[in-house]
Amino acid sequence: QVQLVESGGGLVQAGGSLRLSCAASGRTFSNNAMGWFRQAPGKERESVAAIGWNGGRTYYADSVKGRFTISRDNAKNTVYLQMNSLKPEDTAVYYCAASTRYRSLSTRASEYDYWGQGTQVTVSS
Repeated sequence: QVQLVESGGGLVQAGGSLRLSCAASGRTFSNNAMGWFRQAPGKERESVAAIGWNGGRTYYADSVKGRFTISRDNAKNTVYLQMNSLKPEDTAVYYCAASTRYRSLSTRASEYDYWGQGTQVTVSS
C-alpha cells in the first residue's frame, strides 16, 4: 500500500520558519515528480512547489518565491518544503503529492496520483 505521510506542520508566528517533510512508502518515487499543494478554508487547492525526479528542476508559486524551498532525498523517498518568512496568508493545510506519470515538473493536481493526509500550518500575526 502506497502512503505519503507529511510532518512538520504547526503554529508559528509571522516571520518564522517551518520545515515540512513527506515520507513515501510502498513504492519508490525516485523517478517521478513530487510536489506540495495547500488549501486554505474556503479556497481551492493550489500548487505551492514542485520538483522533478532528480531535483534538477523546481517550480514555485509566485506567492512563495524566495521564501520556500523544495528539495528531495531519493535515498529516503522523502520530499521537503522549507518555509521561511512565513506570513498569515500562508495558513493552510499542506499536502504532498507524487506522480506516477511524470518525471519532470507537475503543477496540476490532476497530474498527481498519490496524496498525503495533509498537515496544518498556521501562521499568527
